[in-house]
Amino acid sequence: MISDTMPVWAVDVPGPIDSKPLRRIERAVPDPGHGQIRVRVRACGVCRTDLHLAEGDLMPKHRLVVPGHEVVGVIDTLGEGCVRFLVGDRVGVPWLARTCGICRFCTEEKENLCTDPRFTGWDLDGGYAPYVVADEAYAYELPAIFSDEEAAPLLCAGIIGYRALRRSRLPSGGRLGIYGFGGSAHLTAQIAMAEGARVHVMTRAPEARQLALQLGASSAGDADDLPPEPLDSAILFAPVGNLVLPALAALDRGGTLAIAGIHLSDIPTLNYQDHLFQERNLCSVTANTRNDGEEFLERAARIPVRVSTVPYSFDHADEALSDLAHDRVTGAAVLVDTTGME
Repeated sequence: MISDTMPVWAVDVPGPIDSKPLRRIERAVPDPGHGQIRVRVRACGVCRTDLHLAEGDLMPKHRLVVPGHEVVGVIDTLGEGCVRFLVGDRVGVPWLARTCGICRFCTEEKENLCTDPRFTGWDLDGGYAPYVVADEAYAYELPAIFSDEEAAPLLCAGIIGYRALRRSRLPSGGRLGIYGFGGSAHLTAQIAMAEGARVHVMTRAPEARQLALQLGASSAGDADDLPPEPLDSAILFAPVGNLVLPALAALDRGGTLAIAGIHLSDIPTLNYQDHLFQERNLCSVTANTRNDGEEFLERAARIPVRVSTVPYSFDHADEALSDLAHDRVTGAAVLVDTTGME
């Protein structure tokens, strides 16, 4: 029998991660509404967006919001009107939780730019909890080839990285630079290499450089190193504005830099001649469409991508965020043990 309440992790007062802005509280077990599913959480990825939320770079939409938007679990209750899934199905609950469906972006298949969206773990309580409620229309069926722990990072790190790759306009067989090499980048690199790209990784963590080479990167250097050849495309995953300049400078004529993060520190003054001239392009990435997610999950399963994870008990969600903040995670941190959250 399910208890009426459950312990969750929530953002209390946003601040530096060492001030412990994440705290354990009791919350009522949610009931699904019309078109919603309730999911018993089996794994939840720890995303850098969760860290931005906890530290206040991304201000919570309401007090004591529960983070977590890379949720893998099993449906235990269906709300009225549900038609896509059955009780017992394994599903993924991602960052994009709801869109309005009527604005010009939604009607033009650009729902990632919806003017009135909702996001899991920001507007709506997320997966740092035993149960989460989600609109079934925005949940994903997950490829069986991936375990719960492996599937979790695919739901944001993977999908957003995939959209960033497409935004970078990487040509077939092109040269891609990746700045920062964590949960999202190590998945994106594998998609790019499977499509014939040469990938050069720039990141400050020696362990991440080693992982990049193990996965097949052509080179791996320090964060602001110049890659060994000019780049057709680049993606900035690290939330460090200072890296925009070396990334732009590394582009060949007509190249594109896509910034993948939801938050970025200030970008220093650009020099037009060094950074933008010769038709170099700079663009951002905003969320994703559901079609992006479906395409990515299909490709990830077909390759299949290797998901490098570091598991943490749900009891240690605060420790996982701290390790992420201090670059102690190589790959993707995932909360996997729910025994302490019953």
